[in-house]
Amino acid sequence: MNNNEQKHHADYVSFSTNADKKDTFDMMIMSYQALSADQDNWVCNLSNASSLIWHAYKSLNINVNWTGFYLANTPCTLLLGPFQGKVACQEIQFGKGVCGTAASAQQTQVVSDVNKFPGHIACDGETKSEIVVPIVSAEGKTLGVIDLDCLDFDAFNEIDKEYLEKLASEIVKSCRF
Repeated sequence: MNNNEQKHHADYVSFSTNADKKDTFDMMIMSYQALSADQDNWVCNLSNASSLIWHAYKSLNINVNWTGFYLANTPCTLLLGPFQGKVACQEIQFGKGVCGTAASAQQTQVVSDVNKFPGHIACDGETKSEIVVPIVSAEGKTLGVIDLDCLDFDAFNEIDKEYLEKLASEIVKSCRF
């Protein structure tokens, strides 16, 4: 097996603490693409994605306390999926909290202060800010959301939104739900 045929392995993923946000997120996306290239199982791929997100943010010294996924279990309910962090709410209704709002509106929610978000669901009372990106199929069906929580206010911005939306697009292409 030559280098071009060699499978990407988790040991290959090392985020530099000297890289800027865009370079780190480019590495996160490329690593996800490599890890999911020959795998379409959503459990496998989202487990690796949650780890990649966690380690990318930690390498940037951003105090994320939860990175993971909620998946559409019914047309109106999100169910907890693979994640990194403390135990979490198991079920969220579409339209409820930040995750449910992103799922029903099919729009990324960037929340600088979760205490000011109407109906915020506090799975971890220490969370100060949150970003939730919907995962939407080519047919327009909400498949789930990417959810990141942070211990600091104003932790997420347009760069986070751009790259997490790119990751959501890669997930749609690589996973069989």
